Amino acid sequence: MDFFTADTHFFHPGIVHNARFADRHFLTIGEMNEQIVNSWNATVAPTDQVYHLGDIALISTKAAELARLLSLLLRLNGNICFIKGNHDNQTLFKYLAKHNITVNGKPKFTFHEVGIRLKFAKYQFFLTHYPMIVGPAKNRINLHGHIHNRAVNMAENINVGVDSPEKDYLHRSIPFGTPFSRDDIVMMVTEKKIDYQKRR
Repeated sequence: MDFFTADTHFFHPGIVHNARFADRHFLTIGEMNEQIVNSWNATVAPTDQVYHLGDIALISTKAAELARLLSLLLRLNGNICFIKGNHDNQTLFKYLAKHNITVNGKPKFTFHEVGIRLKFAKYQFFLTHYPMIVGPAKNRINLHGHIHNRAVNMAENINVGVDSPEKDYLHRSIPFGTPFSRDDIVMMVTEKKIDYQKRR
């Protein structure tokens, strides 16, 4: 099964209690990190694929910090495809690639600089970190992160970040840090389109 997420910002002290970007009310960064790991692993099976649309963490390029992040990422279930965010650098990607392991017969981590395209449920999904305009097309949807607790004012854009307000389109409560499944994505697309048709 495929899952989607973005903007985990592991080890980023400035994101806790920062309403400008997110509504992360944790006492410590460690508590936030553990909540994301627990929510991820409660939803994602070891055999699943997760598309992480950027901003994995906010750390320096010091070996100790890279090792600490690697240790955390190895605890996450499934294979992870990382699409580069504005806080992700080549040093991080090279480090993860150098210390990659095999899971389900393929690399645990794969990497893309800009984005990828997936097709399912009769849609073309363009997966990017930054929101992009795909145009008013019946079957083109942009899944993105970057804008944290905001939504693009277009029905064709879905924010899949951990802070996304568009999770409200699921009509159920999900724990912070839970990646979205394909079914969740289709429901978010459907409900956002209905919402925007009502506004016309």
